[in-house]
Amino acid sequence: MKSMYFFMSLLIVGCVHASPAPADSYPDVWWQPVPESELKGWEIPPQAADRSKGEVILSKRNELGQFSNLAATPFTLDGIKYASVEGLWQGMKYPENSSDERLKDPTVVWPYTREQVYAMSDFESKKAGDLANANMKKLGIKWITYRGQKVEYNGADIQRHYQIILEASRAKIAQNPALKALLLSTGDLKFFPDHTQQPNPNPAYLYHEIYMKIRSEVK
Repeated sequence: MKSMYFFMSLLIVGCVHASPAPADSYPDVWWQPVPESELKGWEIPPQAADRSKGEVILSKRNELGQFSNLAATPFTLDGIKYASVEGLWQGMKYPENSSDERLKDPTVVWPYTREQVYAMSDFESKKAGDLANANMKKLGIKWITYRGQKVEYNGADIQRHYQIILEASRAKIAQNPALKALLLSTGDLKFFPDHTQQPNPNPAYLYHEIYMKIRSEVK
């Protein structure tokens, strides 16, 4: 009889250890699996993060997607209003004024004004940037401008570019109280991006690290 009780106790303990409940109070949806057939080519799904190790993907499949540069989270920086961080990022590729040297070649057509791109978000803003990239390649330039200053964002001014995006991200959090609350609700989770990145990327591209830095600042 004692051996039967012992055997039953082993079964119970085994069941407990086989499927432990998460030891946190975060929303389960942050790790909700997405079928492989539904994934975008660039996408890293929520289930790629190990919840047991305190990891989470900033997936556009749930509310954490608001931390994406593409997200429509308006903010003002240095007196100019932007619809998203991406709107600022891509807008800096466009001519800043009528005397901008990016307008010197009449064969290069800019599909939007800088201000129009500032008002964009989501993939519309990224597409505007892709069109600007083609123009920059044709013009043979590798710089953008911010407040009249040239910034070689993948070269000598890489840190300056990072600082601009960091300040924009700080403004985005500070000026959107609900988003700030969401950021704080993530506790000490380690953020990961929801898309693949190039090796040794410009630090401004590491938005997941930028928001962990901001989280530590606002706690």
